[in-house]
Parts: sequence; C-alpha cells; structure tokens
Amino acid sequence: MLYIVPTPVGNLEDMTFRSVRILKEVELILAEDTRTSGFLMKHYSIDTPMRSYHMHNEHKVVDSIVDELAAGRNMALVTDAGTPGISDPGFLLVREAAKRGIEVQTLPGATAFVPALVNSGLPCDRFTFEGFLPPKKGRQTKFKSLADETRTMVFYESPHKLIKTLGDFETYFGADRPISVSREISKKFEETIRGTVSEVKAHFETNAPKGEFVVILGGA
Repeated sequence: MLYIVPTPVGNLEDMTFRSVRILKEVELILAEDTRTSGFLMKHYSIDTPMRSYHMHNEHKVVDSIVDELAAGRNMALVTDAGTPGISDPGFLLVREAAKRGIEVQTLPGATAFVPALVNSGLPCDRFTFEGFLPPKKGRQTKFKSLADETRTMVFYESPHKLIKTLGDFETYFGADRPISVSREISKKFEETIRGTVSEVKAHFETNAPKGEFVVILGGA
C-alpha cells in the first residue's frame, strides 16, 4: 500500500488524526526533505524511518520504490507542506504504482490553495489551478492562453517574484481585474489582500512581500 499523506502548510494542528496514525503504522516514509519532515515527526512522536524522495531524485529511484511496494512494503509519501502532487513531487510515484496494480490511498488534508480560494470572495464553483508560472520560457505563451479564461485562476508565487507577476497580470489581464492574494496560509502572519490587480500591486510595492503566496485571479 502507498499512502499519500498531506502535511500542514503552517499550523501543526492542521494534521489529521488519521494522518498521524498512518505515518506511525507504515514501514517507511518517503519525504521531500527529511530535515523539514523531521520536525513534524518529532512533534507527533513518529519514529518511522524516512527516506529522501524529491524532484531531483524521483526519476532515479521511483522504480526501486515501486519494486519494494510490490514486494509488500507499506509506505507513505509526504512533502514539506501540503498535499503531495500539488506543485510537489507525487504524480510520478502514484502513476507508476498504479501501473503495477499497487493500491494507492490519498488522505484528505491540508493544501494551500483551497483556503485561499474560498477566502478570496471570488467564484470558487469553477476554477483552474495553474500552480507556479513558468519563470521565463513559456511565460508569455501561458499568459496569452489564459487571457480569455472565464474561470477563477489559482497561482502559487514566491515573494521575490510577486510584484513582477502582478505587473504581468496588469499587462495581460488588465489593471481592473479582481484579485485576491493570500500569504502565510494558517500561519501566525496570515493575511489576504483583495482588490483590483493595480490596487493589490500598489499595496505590495509599499509593503514588501514576505512569505509564500497564493494568488486568486478573477476570470474574464
């Protein structure tokens, strides 16, 4: 069995009882960063062995991991924060495990964009999750492809790129497009800034962006 286990994006109390139980019961935890996950494991007195599984080694180790699963080992996959597979490693392992007929169970739990989307005040009945934008190559093409998107759009962004991204939104989507920017979801300094693209951009030009951001952009 392979368990996909979400972990808190901020507040450690967001861990579910079931997630803690599963992490204690499996034989091995695959972690994006064993040091980061180590803090969580210590907090919940989980002493299950961990092994590194991240974007830089997943293509090299996925076959051997699937072989171990096929041989009968029970494992759990966690990332640094949130649900594995959502802008984090996870897809490749789940795909290869499913191909081999290995049972996969994904537990419900924390992921950053859901609370940001619901909290935005923008329509959340239909939306498109875009995750992180291309850094350079393909960025303009991505914006052009989304120019006529009528659904609410969800993006992840880092603090040092946020103002540039908001400037690009002005260019491709218009200064008056409604937007909501949430930072530090479930952490001490969580906040949400709502307004038009130009208003929110002006806010962060005078208030330096800090933390990790979820950007919710209204559709056309």
